[in-house]
Amino acid sequence: MHPKTPSSSSSSSGGILYKIKKACFDSSSSSSDSGKGKSKSKSTNRKVEHGFNLVKGQAGHDMEDYHVAEYRNKKGHMLGLFAIFDGHLGDRVPSYLRDHLFDNILREPSFWKDPETAIKSAYRATDNLILQNSGQLGPGGSTAVTAIVIDGKDLWVANIGDSRAVLCERGAANQITVDHEPDSERKRIEKQGGFVTQFPGDVPRVNGQLAVARAFGDQSLKAHLSSEPDVRHVPIDPSMEFVILASDGLWKVMNNVEAINLVKAIKDPKAAAKRLTTEALARKSKDDISCIVIRFG
Repeated sequence: MHPKTPSSSSSSSGGILYKIKKACFDSSSSSSDSGKGKSKSKSTNRKVEHGFNLVKGQAGHDMEDYHVAEYRNKKGHMLGLFAIFDGHLGDRVPSYLRDHLFDNILREPSFWKDPETAIKSAYRATDNLILQNSGQLGPGGSTAVTAIVIDGKDLWVANIGDSRAVLCERGAANQITVDHEPDSERKRIEKQGGFVTQFPGDVPRVNGQLAVARAFGDQSLKAHLSSEPDVRHVPIDPSMEFVILASDGLWKVMNNVEAINLVKAIKDPKAAAKRLTTEALARKSKDDISCIVIRFG
């Protein structure tokens, strides 16, 4: 698998000035992390259940994937908050996103009336804060895929970069995020003064460096990158069984249909997430592999 950046070096997370919140579904930078949880909305009587599994890759640096998987009761609504943050050049940016992005989204005044606008605004504001604090957070960056489940009936998914969400709908795979690859955004990058390279044996890269066209952070490349997420609203109905959120450590060795077919018979979402990461390892994925499976009921 290709790294996000050509260099395999990374920055230590030591000395970061931001307090790290400890929660029951907190992610870690150990070699493996897994867990599960569930919730039921009193207003709709709908259930949401999730499981996750994260595995450190073999790229020679500390774990750079972080996740969120938790439930919050806000204004009489049950929210399921789920995310995968896939960092590069260190883990400070993805760990910052884990601690702050959802808080920033939920603080947006428009969240309850216009979630799409709130999510886009919070993504931009969070990226600006990361860039303003690059002295503490370092030169690296992160992709993101976030999912907010409201009362078990509305799913709001957003992403930047190549972390992906795939829905199992009527037993079939339906990708509900957009992979932001440099080649597909070449015109925008060039208009902003950047360029896209593709050397033999490598993938397209922004300015010969980054293998995604959108990301949080990456101050040295920010003039040519975007932090604008693609946002999608999916009303949850009985035809929708589950959704997979995962970093590219999974998607570079497995396509959407393979992933859905591999786990659609596994009702325990934690076991399903574990099955996906295990298969990615069997297919020789070298990158960090992070996966959350969210089941609806």
